[in-house]
Amino acid sequence: MTSLASQQHAAPGDTLKRVTLKQAKATCPYCGVGCVVDVKSRDDRFVQITADPATAPNFGMLCPKGALLFKSDNPERRLTTPMMREHKDAPLREASWKEALTFIAGRITAIRDKRGQDRIAFYGSGQLDTEASYLFTKLFKGYLRTNQMDTNSRLCMSSAVAGYVKAFGSDGPPTCYADIESADTFVVLGANMTANHPVLFNRVRRRRATSDTSRIVVIDPRRSKTAEFADLHLPVKPGGDVALLLLVMRRLIELGELDRPFIDQHTEGYADLSALLENCDPRELHRLSGINADQIDAFAGMLAGDRRLLSFYCMGANQSTSGVDKNTAIINVHLMLGEVGKVGSGPFSLTGQPNAMGGREVGYLCHQLPGYRKVTDASHRAQMEEHWGIPAGSIQPTPGRSAVPMFQAAADGEIDVLWIACTNPAVSMPNVSISQAGLKRTGLVIVQDCFADTETAHYADVLLPAATWGEKSGTMTNSERLVTRSRAVKNAPGKAVPDWQIVAAVGRTMGFDGFDYTSPKQVWDELRQTTAGTLCDLSGMTNERLEQGGIHWPCPSEDHPGEPRRYTDQAFPTPTGRARFHAESPKQTDEQADPDYPLGVTTGRVAAQWHTRARTGNVPELVRQAPEPFIEINPLDADTHQIEDGQWVYAIGKRGRALAKARVTDSVGVGTVFLPFHWGDSFHPETTANFVTNDAVDSVSLQPELKFAAVRIEPAPAPTLEGVRS
Repeated sequence: MTSLASQQHAAPGDTLKRVTLKQAKATCPYCGVGCVVDVKSRDDRFVQITADPATAPNFGMLCPKGALLFKSDNPERRLTTPMMREHKDAPLREASWKEALTFIAGRITAIRDKRGQDRIAFYGSGQLDTEASYLFTKLFKGYLRTNQMDTNSRLCMSSAVAGYVKAFGSDGPPTCYADIESADTFVVLGANMTANHPVLFNRVRRRRATSDTSRIVVIDPRRSKTAEFADLHLPVKPGGDVALLLLVMRRLIELGELDRPFIDQHTEGYADLSALLENCDPRELHRLSGINADQIDAFAGMLAGDRRLLSFYCMGANQSTSGVDKNTAIINVHLMLGEVGKVGSGPFSLTGQPNAMGGREVGYLCHQLPGYRKVTDASHRAQMEEHWGIPAGSIQPTPGRSAVPMFQAAADGEIDVLWIACTNPAVSMPNVSISQAGLKRTGLVIVQDCFADTETAHYADVLLPAATWGEKSGTMTNSERLVTRSRAVKNAPGKAVPDWQIVAAVGRTMGFDGFDYTSPKQVWDELRQTTAGTLCDLSGMTNERLEQGGIHWPCPSEDHPGEPRRYTDQAFPTPTGRARFHAESPKQTDEQADPDYPLGVTTGRVAAQWHTRARTGNVPELVRQAPEPFIEINPLDADTHQIEDGQWVYAIGKRGRALAKARVTDSVGVGTVFLPFHWGDSFHPETTANFVTNDAVDSVSLQPELKFAAVRIEPAPAPTLEGVRS
């Protein structure tokens, strides 16, 4: 067995050589905008965050979360040494890296040999850097021969992935941030950009303020801060997006606004869509969408004429049992108008995490392989087996379980090892009681994280201390396909090391010869070569080039500048070379309100917090802005349910209940309530919003319906919050 403290392999261990750094550029670890920041540290503590006005993609701008990154690390919460227990009844104890990795390798090997490789599962994150995500894919799909791996990007972006593939033949947005400065009409669908992508929305606001022709349309059940900046806010009913978009498509046809040459020469399937639009009942579409004819006319007017249309969409479009249909519907609008592959136009799916796009490139969802390959394609499997130097037939042809079925299988006792990295499913999964039951029942739960006290860490049998942002070097891809290099500016505490090193050390400890890496640059060189000739070609992005700045993919050669925009030649990677319309009728949400549960809850984020607050919960300024969970209720619903502003209430659904403080506001319509999902069990045992959310999934993308669940509201006793982790 290779020594776990070997300097040759840079494996985790007490003797790992450390280099003190004082200043470097790094990629922000929050949303998918991918801001590059200048970081300073002193005595291995962050002390300052700034942004260079000359550096893409943020050009000197930072949101409050990014600007306060230097306060986000709490040494008292850090996981600094491996922890493990030999059996469920034993307490966690400190261990050496050698002991922990030997234990993990032995248990995985024994379970694989005795019960089969598909009893071993991995759940990862769009916050992992590309190098770590690639090595997890290589270890599980290549060497452990199991596709039982998925990530929290399944909860965020899988409907957007499926929508792009259905329409264009490939994942990956055709747009770039520079299109903002040339766009005329911005459509923001199911995305509260002021809270979740604030630096990007600042560019939208600047374009609106400096251009007499530009307009902003926001489609959202809630009058969010983003909607307050809109020229037109369309308060669509939850789940009514497809109906709304069909109405505007009908109106565009009536106005004669189609780009017939583009449709005839570069698309297919329009006849089916045209027939659907002709035969659908507009009264029913108005009822389903909650949008009246005057509003549709106003929307169509902002799309009409020689205007460049740039649409942004995110979780409100994706987190639905009809999420793929919503994505293809907004793409249909672009195809009808010929607004694809042109400067200032295109359908732009926003990623919620800093490296959700990079994870897609390395194939970390259960059906994927690196380079946008698929496990179901025999030629793709053979290509990766050759790249990885493993026997033919090693990669299994059947996709593994996606996120929701994975945790259901764990709860049913069908998984023996569950390895979780850089995410907190004990809070973030829909119908979270199932994921918590799965974590409790699984025989070996490995949690790889930088913090020791997350809700998921509570269930761990092995805790592996990972270096966090600013303590490691790695690569990220943002929403516009811009690949940037993030650098270490300080040392990780104790025995914590970068995620890629942990994965590589496990692979070597198991006796696999494909994990002999000495640096993240070596991992990157291997990955980029696996993408050569694929739809997300990174092969021209050498380490040396990335050290000089970000590059958009595709980038097929070392002298290629990268492509900010795709499909500028109107040629699409489909069998016919044409983009595809899709004719889909509106579908009801999986769950309907009823007399026992008359309200519909929708979830989301707030500007001051991010995900499950593992990082932002350390920043006093952000905590003061959003100190406790809340639920927004329309005044009429508050009167009906006898709820007063500031009162603690339960949102009670068919799967559980969540505790929050009422905010009576007309920012939500009658019949809808809004519940942020940030606060987990460590704040209070009942404040996890996902106790009530719906885990039904889209049949194509397998993304769950997090944006609608039927609930009722009841008064609750004021909770005791002393001693909770803020």
